Amino acid sequence: MEDHLLALRREHLFTMKHHVNNEAPLEACGLLGGKNGAVEVVLPVKNAAGSRVRFQMDPKAQLRAIEQIESEGLEIVAIFHSHPKGPSVPSPTDIAEASYRVVNIIWSKVGRRWQARGFWIEAGHAAEVPLTVIDV
Repeated sequence: MEDHLLALRREHLFTMKHHVNNEAPLEACGLLGGKNGAVEVVLPVKNAAGSRVRFQMDPKAQLRAIEQIESEGLEIVAIFHSHPKGPSVPSPTDIAEASYRVVNIIWSKVGRRWQARGFWIEAGHAAEVPLTVIDV
């Protein structure tokens, strides 16, 4: 498997963390747009499942996010969602339902603090990938 890297700024982490914290105890989700593995925009998307253990992006909100990403000349480089009660790795459902060949960021709590981990999901397997934080 080739290396799948994702570079993002602290503000991107803050935007995702703010969304997952506000949606807890339900799972939160969203899309990240960018180019060549570098994030340029984070777009929270409503979780239509309204569940503590599952996410399903609201189709209309997901379409609006994709249209915004494309209108800015970007592509989807990552998806994020939260596991408010764990685990900090992709669940069997996450692996089975992964439909985009992009980095999957999972937010989970370690103690009382949120942490983000990146994973590449392909052919029924998940491998951790580094999330590189850059300061611009």
